[in-house]
Amino acid sequence: MNAKNAMASNNPRELKYSAEHEWTRLQGETATIGITHFAQDSLGDIVYLSLPAVGASVKQFQKMGEVESVKAVNDIYSPVSGKVVERNENALKSPEIINKEPFGNGWLVKVQLSDPSEMGKLLDAASYDKLTAGGH
Repeated sequence: MNAKNAMASNNPRELKYSAEHEWTRLQGETATIGITHFAQDSLGDIVYLSLPAVGASVKQFQKMGEVESVKAVNDIYSPVSGKVVERNENALKSPEIINKEPFGNGWLVKVQLSDPSEMGKLLDAASYDKLTAGGH
């Protein structure tokens, strides 16, 4: 298996992705959002996380929080618009879980969508694989 295929295997096919390296899992009208394996790998060890409060509104492709690693502080952008209905308190307390399970227990927030058609503006897994293959 070459490196490109190894990276591709880290991106679950059922998710949608933003060019800013967030993923979205749609369940009904609620989107679970996290950062991708590529993002957490690029960041290194995550030491701090800032997320919007439950009830806050987020807008597609606008800043909704920050993630700090031993290397840098990076903004987190919401891949969809809507209202935050849940946030991952475990990730806030122990942000290293994002490094261990970016697509599982390392999720960030759940958002009640205000415009489900926005999902069409996100990348599918194959397109995200192509984006990250160049190391962006």
